[in-house]
Parts: sequence; C-alpha cells; structure tokens
Amino acid sequence: MKIDIPIQHIPDENLLKQRLSAVPDLQNFNITNNSISIDADKYPEEVVQAVAQILKDVGIKLSSATQNWPVMGMSCASCASSSEATLNNQVGVIQAQVNYASGKATVEYIPELIQPTNLKTALQSAGYDLLIEQEDVSQIKESEASTLKKKLLGALILSVPLFVIGMFFMHMPYANYIMWALATPMLFYFGRQFFIGAYKQFRHKSANMDTLVALSTGTAYVYSTIITLTQEHGHVYFEAAGIVIAFILLGKWLEERAKGNTSSAIKQLMGLQPKTLTIVAEDGTTSILPIQQVQKGQVILVKPGEQIPVDGEILSGESYVDESMITGEPVPVRKGKADSVYAGTLNQKGSFQFQATKVGSETLLARIIQTVENAQGSKAPVQKLVDKIASVFVPTVISIAVISLVFWGLMGNWSQGLNAFVTVLVIACPCALGLATPTAIMVGVGRGAQKGILIKDAESLELTQKMNALVLDKTGTITEGQPSVTRIQWIQEPSELWKDLLYSIEKRSEHPLADAICKHLEGRFLSNLEVENVSGQGIIGFWEGQRYRVGNPEWIKVELTDTQKAQFKSHLDLAQTVVFFADDTRVLAIIGIRDKIKSGSKAAIERLQKDGIEVYMLTGDNEATAKAVSYEMGIKEYKAQVLPELKGEFIKRLQSEGKVVGMVGDGINDSQALALADVSIAMGKGSDIAMEVAKMTIVSSDLQKIPEAIEVSKLTGRAIKQNLFWAFIYNVIGIPIAAGIFYPEFLLDPMWAGGAMAFSSISVVLNSLRLR
Repeated sequence: MKIDIPIQHIPDENLLKQRLSAVPDLQNFNITNNSISIDADKYPEEVVQAVAQILKDVGIKLSSATQNWPVMGMSCASCASSSEATLNNQVGVIQAQVNYASGKATVEYIPELIQPTNLKTALQSAGYDLLIEQEDVSQIKESEASTLKKKLLGALILSVPLFVIGMFFMHMPYANYIMWALATPMLFYFGRQFFIGAYKQFRHKSANMDTLVALSTGTAYVYSTIITLTQEHGHVYFEAAGIVIAFILLGKWLEERAKGNTSSAIKQLMGLQPKTLTIVAEDGTTSILPIQQVQKGQVILVKPGEQIPVDGEILSGESYVDESMITGEPVPVRKGKADSVYAGTLNQKGSFQFQATKVGSETLLARIIQTVENAQGSKAPVQKLVDKIASVFVPTVISIAVISLVFWGLMGNWSQGLNAFVTVLVIACPCALGLATPTAIMVGVGRGAQKGILIKDAESLELTQKMNALVLDKTGTITEGQPSVTRIQWIQEPSELWKDLLYSIEKRSEHPLADAICKHLEGRFLSNLEVENVSGQGIIGFWEGQRYRVGNPEWIKVELTDTQKAQFKSHLDLAQTVVFFADDTRVLAIIGIRDKIKSGSKAAIERLQKDGIEVYMLTGDNEATAKAVSYEMGIKEYKAQVLPELKGEFIKRLQSEGKVVGMVGDGINDSQALALADVSIAMGKGSDIAMEVAKMTIVSSDLQKIPEAIEVSKLTGRAIKQNLFWAFIYNVIGIPIAAGIFYPEFLLDPMWAGGAMAFSSISVVLNSLRLR
C-alpha cells in the first residue's frame, strides 16, 4: 500500500532518513519537498503513526487536523477502549483518544488520507457512533437522560412488588407467575438497551458491560422461566434479575448526573459569552446583532453590567472589568482607551465602545474552552495501564463466572453455581475503572481553569506535583515585563539627529526593551536607515556611512569617560538595566531602564522554596541587575546575560541531575527552554509562541498561580490514586465473594451485587467531584 503524507519544511533530511529507516514494516519511502511517500503492506495504520511521530520529533509540521467529537453508544470503559482501538486502526489517524467520562473522542488525523465520515463509518461498524455533524449534543444528552429517567421510574415501580414477593411471599399461590409477569417488562422493555448493546458487541466479536448485564439477568430469567413452566422445585431469580436492572439503571442515572458535574467548568465558560451584542454604526446609530454575525473591525457598545462579547481594544469610555472568570483574579481591572478587553469578562459600572479584534474561535475565551476540552479529553500516563486492564476485564469476568458455575456444578450444587455465575457477572464493574482517572482529570483541569490556570494535557497535570526544580525567566515573569526608561544621560546636549537615530534604530529592534526607549523618546522615524539585529546583544544602525550601535555594555566595547563610569555604576546600584548608544569611537548616551517587580513574585517564590522546590533565575539582562533582583527575591542561584540556547542547556543540566524541571517564561526567547522542560509554564500576557509551546498557561501572568497549580496537581493525583484503589479493591474483593469463596457462611444475592456495582461507579465520580 502506497501512502502520501503531506509535510512542510524539512530541517534535517539526513536525520529524517536515518529515523525512517528504523521503522519496522516500512518497506520503502521517498522524500519530496511537500510529501513523504511510504510503502507499507503490513499494518499501514501503525506505520503512518510511527512516521508521524518521527516527523514531529525532527521538527517537521504535519498537515494534520485535530477534532473533538462525541462518541455515542458507550456504556463502560471497555467501550472507550474498543472505540479508541477502532479509530487508531484507521489509516490516516495519527492518534485517537476516547474518554469515557466526557463521552468524547479526540482525533488527530491527516485530511488527505481520511475524512471524518470514514471515522464515523468505522465506529458504526464497531457498534458505536461518532457525531461529526454540528448536532446539538446537549439536546441529544438531555433526551437520553429523560428517557433513562422514565425507564428508571418504571423499573423502580415494578421492583417494589417484585422485591416484596421475592423476599417475603415467595410461597404464596402463583408467586412465580406474578414475579415472571413483573420481571419480563423490567428486562425487555426498561432494560432492553443492555440486550441491544450486548447483541451489537456479539456481532462484532466483542464484549462490554452490556454483555455482563445481559448475560447475568438473561440467564437468571431463562432459568427461572424454565423452573416456573415445568413447575419443578427450585429457587427462581426473577426478583434478582429485575431488581439488578433497576439498580443498574439507578446507577447509570446517578453516574450521568455526577459526570455532568465534572464538566461544569466547561459549561460555565461556555455560558460566559452573550448571545447578542450592540453594534455602533459610523453615523452613531446602534443595532442589536447575534454574536455569530459580528466581524473584526466593528465597533461594539458595552453597557454597565453586560458581558463583553468578543476580544477587542477600547476606543472611548472607561470602566472597571471583572476578569476573574478568565484570570482567576478577584479584583476588577480598570480599563480605558487602547486597553484590551476579552470575551466573557463582565463590565461593571461604566460604559465604553471598543473595536472587535478577535471573534469566534479566535477569542481568548474560545481558546481557553478549546484548551480545557482538549485537556479533559487527554489521558494521564497511568491511564494506559487501566486501559489495558479494561480491554481484558469483561472477557476475564465472563471466564470467572463460567468457572464458578462449572465448579459448583461439579460439586453437586448447580443452584449455587447459577447464583455465583449471575452474581459474578453483576458485581463486576469495568465502569469504576474507566471513570477513576478521567473524572479526576476533568474536574482537576476545570478547577485549574476557574483559577486562571490553563492546563493543556493530563500528563503535565500529573507531572506538576513531582516538580522539584523551577527555572524562572526575569522579564515578564518575575517583573511586570513593561520596562520604562528612568533616564537617558547624553555625552553632551543631544542633537535632534542623535535622538532620531536612537528612536529609528530601536523602532526596528526585536528586543522588548526597545519599546520602552521609543515611548520615552517619541522621535522622528528615519525611513532610509538600515539596521542589523544581533541576537542577544543589540542592534546596529547604518546612516550616511556611519555605524551606530544600541545594546548591552559588554557588546559595545567602547571606552567610557570617568563621568560615564559613575553614571553606569549608579544605574546598576539601582538594579536598572543599562543600554548604551554609541558610534564606533564613543558612547553617545547611557540609558537606564527599570522593570518593576510584580507584587506577588516574592511571596510566590518563598512559598515554592518552602515546599522544597529549588528556584533558579535565568535572564539575558546584565549581571548587576540580575544580582539585585535575585537578592530581592531570595533566589540563591541565578545566571545573567544568558542567550536563548544556553537556557535550554541549563534545563538539560538540571535534568541530568535527576531533577523534574519546570520552566516559566513569556517570550519567544524562552520557547526552546519551555520545549525542553518537564513542566513548561507560559505567562498569559507573553508571546503566542511561548503559550503554544508550553503545557500550562497562567492567564493573569501572576507567579502566585504556580503554587496553586501544584496544589491542583497534587489533589488531582491523590484523587486518581484513591479512585483506582477503590475501583481495583472493589473488583478484587467483590468478584471472589460473588463466586462463593465464603460459602456457606456468606452468600451474596445477585440483587445486592447489582446495588454494589451501581454504587462503585458513583463513589468514584463523587470522590473526583470533591476536587471542586
């Protein structure tokens, strides 16, 4: 089978060829500028996935798409495992993850190789369904919940007389016939979903929880029917079969309600965006528009008490805006002309007009919702083990049930054998195992989002609690990231040309300090000036044959006068960053720049150190400024004048010492270090590249959120361990008891086994909800 995988720029073709040559079952490959043609007759889907991983590893961007779709028809963790395997077995799917708790599949696929309709067909053939159309999932869920509730009420009504007769009046005339009449609609009307589900699984040579329920209740029903019709002496199990259905329906209803609460954070976020907004036309007239019709560039009016509909920039008016739903910060923020506002935040007393800059899926709120949804659908590393267990759980339980039946039969007690067979099938609970990790992840990620901490995946959430070393960038992380010029000291009374030259050079600079100098000068821009940026050092400007440089003192190696040396030292003593403006022979100006330290930085660092985390600071700033900031923050180890690639090397050094390293940054120059760190955290008010690379984003850019993120990680990790313990211990203890290990001292009735099974799933979900 020949398959073309579309790709973009190849940074290292030799490395790519070397890695591809090692892929098993890849018979041949051919690399062109925009695609890789592979030949794999055996396991083509696995080969595509292996090649895709290699492409990512060597830095090649795939032309892939990632989508979240609801999966219908799942009844337990085995269903999630089965549907996930089905999706991953499709050629063109790079990775698929199915989350039983959220009921969604997250699929990364190559559109040129496979389309969503193919994925839908594949899942339907396995007995499930994929909602790829823009269907109202919430409406479908509500309809299903309503149907489930009606079935539950009907089953409960019939279960009362069935229980009373089966427990206290089993010897009354026609008792068996009455129980038969009550149990029949309970199984085949109120409980028909289990038999339909089991039949679908049987057709596809698979098994899930529906199989266990249908086998157990169906066997009990058929056996009891035979006893009733033949009028032989023997115990009937009509009450057990019927009440098991009632208990499982009750468990399903409670489970669905509890699972709905695990995604409450997403529902709250989705409810933040208003349905309509007020547009201001050029002539000043206003009109109400649906949110879907708003376009970039339109002017929007926001009145007191209204939620801001899209992202934008204020044109006129001022107010205080409550951004707590986005940043987790409770104090309203003052907003005026040119300030940014975000969709979903709440305007308070004033009114203002703003221009829409981001709409629809581009808004910060939409990106947050997408990030949270993706994270809630991702799997923690421990889930891989649980998935393996879930995939063999149902067949194993059926085997144990059959062995119990045969064992007791050979012992001459077929009645106990049947009881054990039914009870083992009923008490086994793959749902508890399937819900243990994802429900905790969903609530943990949602809790983080409510605090203004965006977590990209379950792995980073799990790993954060293990972090014992944290590397901090200085500018924009410890400090405000909005440096301002304190003073410019010229060598002599400056000419307008010098000011214009400095302004024009810095206007073209890529360095964040350049903006501060430009704001301070507000000079005239010289358009025919040529510049050359020197990464990590400074910038060179060429004007009328003369070279001018703006940059750090170590790079500009020009002799200083005694006065300039004193000026330089005075800036350093005040923990200011110093920038020189020079020609080839002398320093023309010394510029002092101060970046204010954030109010919460010191408290956050102290808390991290108190919790046993080693804190380091890396900065491209000068030694004196770095020393002063690190001393003020109580950071023992720091490095100044660090180039971007050296930040990455520092991360690697700490990792080689066995540390779990976190990196916090906000700039493009931090992206390499963020990519290498075990736990990468971006500041929300930094660059988009840093946020793209990082696995966690602090929306408010407040360092105090990092200890909170660690706390969320610890609590989530603890909940996962508790859930898995109870899920495993329940099955490990419950199944042997059901099989009759304590017979005759203790015999478990299938009816109570059904109640215990329902309770096990609910207890796991409720334990996860404690995180809220």
